[in-house]
Amino acid sequence: MSAFAEELRRRLLAPPAPDLAPSDDVEAAVLVPLFDAGDGELHAVFTKRREDLRRHPGEISFPGGRRDHDGESLLDTALREAHEEVGLPPDAVELVGTLAPVRTFVTGYVIYPHVGLIEPGRAWEPSPHEVATVIELPLRELAEGWALRPITRRGFTFETDTYLVGDHLIWGATARILGELLKRLGS
Repeated sequence: MSAFAEELRRRLLAPPAPDLAPSDDVEAAVLVPLFDAGDGELHAVFTKRREDLRRHPGEISFPGGRRDHDGESLLDTALREAHEEVGLPPDAVELVGTLAPVRTFVTGYVIYPHVGLIEPGRAWEPSPHEVATVIELPLRELAEGWALRPITRRGFTFETDTYLVGDHLIWGATARILGELLKRLGS
């Protein structure tokens, strides 16, 4: 294990489980893939969802989805979904930690984030059914792009945490996951 991976593990020790009241929320998991592009700076991998999807169309998210198989762990869910969505094999991920689960407010999911290191320079294989494109963004630029911004969805406008890098706008559950990641890494 590299000193770099060990430092990430130290910062990303599994947090205590938040007090999530029992609900009918669907359990889901995401993988937060990180890599060092050789410049000493961590980058995160996101997907931009297709515009024609029923849930969260066109949004930027981490690869992941709901737990579909009985007995499947949430880590296995995150790894399976990352493989299906972007072609990242589970054995190419070195798990370094987890982040606190977050809820989606409209679609009724509880999302469990798992953070993993991957090698840089991967040739992505986006799922043509779910993913419009794969996006790699430096954590430093994401932190610099944070602001409270108004978002309008389903006829309602609200101010929320967002991260903007170029024309890539991250908000919602993904922004909350990213915010905790940046806080835990001291960014």
